[in-house]
Amino acid sequence: DPAIVNGVYWSESLNKVFVDNFDRDPSLIWQYFGSAKGFFRQYPGIKWEPDENGVIAFDCRNRKWYIQAATSPKDVVILVDVSGSMKGLRLTIAKQTVSSILDTLGDDDFFNIIAYNEELHYVEPCLNGTLVQADRTNKEHFREHLDKLFAKGIGMLDIALNEAFNILSDFNHTGQGSICSQAIMLITDGAVDTYDTIFAKYNWPDRKVRIFTYLIGREAAFADNLKWMACANKGFFTQISTLADVQENVMEYLHVLSRPKVIDQEHDVVWTEAYIDSTVTTASRLADDQGLVLMTTVAMPVFSKQNETRSKGILLGVVGTDVPVKELLKTIPKYKLGIHGYAFAITNNGYILTHPELRPLYEEGKKRRKPNYSSVDLSEVEWEDRDDVLRNAMVNRKTGKFSMEVKKTVDKGKRVLVMTNDYYYTDIKGTPFSLGVALSRGHGKYFFRGNVTIEEGLHDLEHPDVSLADEWSYCNTDLHPEHRRLSQLEAIKLYLKGKEPLLQCDKELIQEVLFDAVVSAPIEAYWTSLALNKSENSDKGVEVAFLGTRTGLSRINLFVGAEQLTNQDFLKAGDKENIFNADHFPLWYRRAAEQIPGSFVYSIPFSTGTVNKSNVVTASTSIQLLDERKSPVVA
Repeated sequence: DPAIVNGVYWSESLNKVFVDNFDRDPSLIWQYFGSAKGFFRQYPGIKWEPDENGVIAFDCRNRKWYIQAATSPKDVVILVDVSGSMKGLRLTIAKQTVSSILDTLGDDDFFNIIAYNEELHYVEPCLNGTLVQADRTNKEHFREHLDKLFAKGIGMLDIALNEAFNILSDFNHTGQGSICSQAIMLITDGAVDTYDTIFAKYNWPDRKVRIFTYLIGREAAFADNLKWMACANKGFFTQISTLADVQENVMEYLHVLSRPKVIDQEHDVVWTEAYIDSTVTTASRLADDQGLVLMTTVAMPVFSKQNETRSKGILLGVVGTDVPVKELLKTIPKYKLGIHGYAFAITNNGYILTHPELRPLYEEGKKRRKPNYSSVDLSEVEWEDRDDVLRNAMVNRKTGKFSMEVKKTVDKGKRVLVMTNDYYYTDIKGTPFSLGVALSRGHGKYFFRGNVTIEEGLHDLEHPDVSLADEWSYCNTDLHPEHRRLSQLEAIKLYLKGKEPLLQCDKELIQEVLFDAVVSAPIEAYWTSLALNKSENSDKGVEVAFLGTRTGLSRINLFVGAEQLTNQDFLKAGDKENIFNADHFPLWYRRAAEQIPGSFVYSIPFSTGTVNKSNVVTASTSIQLLDERKSPVVA
C-alpha cells in the first residue's frame, strides 16, 4: 500500500523527537505514534512476538487511547439485517462486522444493537429502546447474544430506521448518553429504497445523525441506494466481501468522525483509565512480573497542517505516551495526609485510576489479572458512599470537602478499620480525571514541628542507619538532566547548601525531616548500649530495632549480623507493606497508631513463603506527645 509506505517514510522524523524527549525526561517509558493507516511507530523499539498462527494481530486503532483521541464521544445504534438473504457466510461476516464496531467503542460511548427482518429484534431484549455504556462488560454481553441471531423472512429497513432515530432523539433530549456525536451503523446485503422520507422527517436539514452503511457480499446490485443514504447523511459507504475485509473497512468510520476535530484543529488531550503494562522491553525482563505496573496513557490527535488536507479533515493518527500511576502519586505530599490518609483519582466515568483498595491482580506479585480491573468504580471501594455523594461530586468536577464515616481495609484486606474521614476533591487542570484526598480525623490531624540548624540536621541525616522514603518527593529531581542521578538525600544536601538554585524542593517537608533526624538521633546510642549489654548466654531475642517518623524518615539498628536475620526482606525495598510508600505508611506504623499510647502491638505475618519467617514477631508502639488538647503521633 503506497499510503502506508509513504507514511512510514515521513514519520521517520519522529525518531529524533522521541529520543530528544527521552533525553529531556528519562521518566518517559513508551512513546508512540499510531497511524490512521494502521502502522505503528514506537520508541524504544521492541521485537514483536507473533501468536500461534504466526500473525501479529496488534492494531493500534483498536486501542482505547487511539479511539478516545481520534473521535469525540458518540451514541451508536447498530442495525443488522437478518432477513433470509443473509443466510450463511453473509450473516457470519455481519456478526464479525458488529464485533469489530464494538472494538472501536470505549467507556465514553453508548450503543445498542437491533436485528431486523419483518420485525425488530433487540439483541438484548432487556434493553429495549435505550442505549448502554460501551464498557467491557456490556460489550462482552452483547457479543454472546450475537451468536443467537439467525436469518429468515423479509428485511423491513424502514421500521429499523424509525426505531434507531427515535432512540437517538430520546437519548439526546433527556441529556443521557455522550451528548455529542450520533450515528447509525447499517449492516445489510442491500436496500431496495433510499428512504429519503424517513431522513427528511428525522435528520434533515441539520444531519446531526451520521449514517454508515456496510454492504455485505460480493454483489453490488443495491450498492447505489446504500451509497446515497450514507452520502446524504454525512456518513460513509463501504463493501465487505470477505471476513478478511472486515477490520480495515470498519475503521473507515473513525476517519469520518474525526473530521470535525481536524477541521476545527481541536488538539484535545485524553487520558485513559488505569491498566497494567510493562515498563521494560520483553528482552530486559528478568522475571515474569518485572516491570508490570499500573499505567495511564495520555494521547492527542495528529493533523496535517497543509491547507488541502486540513480542509478535508484528514486525521494522520494519534501520538501518545504511557505514564505510571505512581508518578501521579509522587505529586501528593503524603506526610500531610497523615497515617491513615490516602489519595485517589477517578476518570470522568467514575472508574478508579489509583486507590489503595484497587487490587488488579489475583495474587500479589503474580501476572494473573482480574478481568475487569480497569473498570472498578469508586463506589465499589468507598463502601460508605451509599448515595454516591463523593463519586458524583468528583465525576461532575466539583471541588470542596465533606466528612463521613468509612470502613477501610488494612493488611491487604485481612482487617477492617472504621474511621471518620474528611474528603477533599478537586479537578486537576488539563486532565479528565478528578483527584480525591481522604484525611482521617483524630489520626494525624496535628503536626509536631521545631527548628534545628542545617548543620545539625545534615549531620544526623547522613548517619548510615538513617534512610528516607524512596517514593516520596523531598526534591523534584526529574526537571533538569543534571539532577536525575541524585538520591533524595543528595538533592536535599545540595538544596540546603544553596549550590543548586534550579532544584525545586518541599521546604516544609525538609525542615520537618531535619528536625526529626536531630530529635531521634539519641535513640541510636540507646540501641547500641542495649546490643552491647546483651548476655552472651541469652536467646537471640531482638534482631532489629526500628523507628519511623511522619516525614518518611527511618532509623534501623541491627542487633545481629545482617546474614543472621530471620526475615531478610523486612524493611527492604521489596517489603512494600512495611516501608514508607507513595500511597501508605508502613503497616507496623499504622497498627501502632491505632492503639492507646504506651501499648504495644504484636503481630506475626499471616502468610509466609517459608517456615522460618513465621517465627518473627513484630512489636510496635506509637510515641505521642500528650497534653489536654492535642496528641500528635510523632513516631
